[in-house]
Amino acid sequence: MGKKAVYYINNDKDFGYVAFHVWDILQEEGYFAEKTGILFDGQEVMKYVDEAGDEFYFVPTHKAICLQYKDRLDEMNKYFADADISGMVTWHEGAHALEKVLTVHSLGDVNSGNYGGAKPRYMRNLMLAIDENRKALGLDDFKVVTEATHWSGVHNDVGDPTLLNKYPVPMMDIEVGSEPESWNNKEACRALARSLTSIFKDDGRKVHNLLCVGGVHFEPNFAEAVFTQWGDNEAFGVTHIMANQWLVAGEYENETGVERASACIDAIEGGIDAIFFHDKMKACYKDLVRALGAKYNVPIYKHQRLRNPDTLEW
Repeated sequence: MGKKAVYYINNDKDFGYVAFHVWDILQEEGYFAEKTGILFDGQEVMKYVDEAGDEFYFVPTHKAICLQYKDRLDEMNKYFADADISGMVTWHEGAHALEKVLTVHSLGDVNSGNYGGAKPRYMRNLMLAIDENRKALGLDDFKVVTEATHWSGVHNDVGDPTLLNKYPVPMMDIEVGSEPESWNNKEACRALARSLTSIFKDDGRKVHNLLCVGGVHFEPNFAEAVFTQWGDNEAFGVTHIMANQWLVAGEYENETGVERASACIDAIEGGIDAIFFHDKMKACYKDLVRALGAKYNVPIYKHQRLRNPDTLEW
């Protein structure tokens, strides 16, 4: 049986940015090969099957699905609970956010300790595909990055972060950011659109899953690790990143810190092989990392060690 991916894509031009461009590009380039007969929020879901028999479902929405999560959860589970992976296509913005970026990040609410499932190999596949398409389309001024784990649903009246785990399919946010010029760059949107059907195309490397702790929202050390390869066949798998700002806001130094951080690790498919922490964290958060390393019996390393992966011991 082939694998199954589902992408929730707002196609309403009166809401937001980026996603409706991606929807139009997918349609123009022939990815809407089949009608499914499935109506989601009153619109028909489209389907594409590749040469390997993998299936890709493109689900139209009137708003970003994170803003409709509570209202659409029953439909998501009815039609797509058996998918291997899912994603929401949207735009990225925020104070001091990077310009000209193509981003992918895992979902979770660090403060409460609710983390969506994460599949490092698929996330890596997608980011490699986006970077390949970025280069092919001449987007030399853009870069592909990951960012700290978060979920926009908690900030937009959806509220309840436990909803994340009521949909059993790991989900990522897939975005263009972070200013109007980038949101309206059709070639940047095309790089995302063309990459969605490459999420199962794997280079066969041995992927070492990491938990990354500390640093800023777009922490360059963790973002660059996504593309690190060494030896004959090795690479890093980066999904959940617990940024310093949310460790502090969530008071992870308290008695529930290890429990909430453990939920983050447990959400990563295949577990983790190591924990990397940013060396500028406060001592109490370094203590948290040490406790997690002991609990899961994995090595802990400072972020600088990511630059010399062939010196690491697994």
